[in-house]
Amino acid sequence: MVSRQAFLCGLGSLYLSLLFIFLLMDVYARPANNSVLKEKAAESKDENEILPPDHLNGVKMEMDGHLNKEFHQEVFLGKEMEEFEEDSEPRKNRKKLMVIFSKVDVNNDKKIGAKEMQRWIMEKTDEHFQEAVEENKMHFRAVDPDGDGHVSWDEYKIKFLASKGFNEKEIAEKIKNNEELKIDEETQEVLDNLKDRWYQADNPPPDLLLNEEEFLSFLHPEHSRGMLKFMVKEIIRDLDQDGDKKLTLSEFISLPVGTVENQQAQDIDDDWVKDRRKEFEEVIDANHDGIVTMEELEEYMDPMNEYNALNEAKQMIAVADENQNHHLELEEILKYSEYFTGSKLMDYARNVHEEF
Repeated sequence: MVSRQAFLCGLGSLYLSLLFIFLLMDVYARPANNSVLKEKAAESKDENEILPPDHLNGVKMEMDGHLNKEFHQEVFLGKEMEEFEEDSEPRKNRKKLMVIFSKVDVNNDKKIGAKEMQRWIMEKTDEHFQEAVEENKMHFRAVDPDGDGHVSWDEYKIKFLASKGFNEKEIAEKIKNNEELKIDEETQEVLDNLKDRWYQADNPPPDLLLNEEEFLSFLHPEHSRGMLKFMVKEIIRDLDQDGDKKLTLSEFISLPVGTVENQQAQDIDDDWVKDRRKEFEEVIDANHDGIVTMEELEEYMDPMNEYNALNEAKQMIAVADENQNHHLELEEILKYSEYFTGSKLMDYARNVHEEF
């Protein structure tokens, strides 16, 4: 028979074991320390700030050839897009949307026409341009350690490799002494592509040194006509399957090899294909001959093209123009708020009159 003392010791051991398990569960279930998360996010941002971003605000297509899903919101909200993302409370978002409506409606006739929307789109696109210019100043300082106003390819290469985990001092020393760098194949491929982009951004006379303006073109090709052409060439190179430097519909909507692994993934990608088909046929292929040339794609990609802005304005109006008067009333914009802002407003009809 087990003694009382042994029984109590056993209970004590069991209790300690359970307590230890619960403590472990608590540690693993507990959210990570916010300050640590913020530090990691900041580190991640620092690593990526010297890389040309794939997503360019206010541009209809990503640099990898994917459609920009947030384009309508970016050219309608401008800087205020973040406010709608951070604050999803319908009542507040409704008020903000009403303020935007009054700004777009410059003639105060309580409706928005295509010309008014075009003007607004151009204004918001310019906002994104100015934001990119300000960010570029900070990023340029990060890669110009000696502050001489110019960055060499080697200086940039050192910073890029350091952001990928390489020892900055060791890399700098090896580059200085023309020693071979042991870089994995994937990183080397990225470097080769970046070097091509670097040469393109280097305005005549070429000196392989980028000043702040040229560095802006390197990070944001939409700011330079020459770099815009280069970006278009890269997109066509990635999508063009027969090498004729043009895009057919089948090339534009074809998925990259290995993208679809099963039927479920195929079903998800059906919407992707549908969106690309519509964009190709109705917008990019300007003369509707079934072929998209470099010139057509360049016009489509140019964010400051006024004709494109007017076409975009008409399309945006058509989406929500329920009474078919070729204008947008406030009620229509509120009803289709998700299209314009990414935020769905509930009970818009019941609440709109409360705001007046």
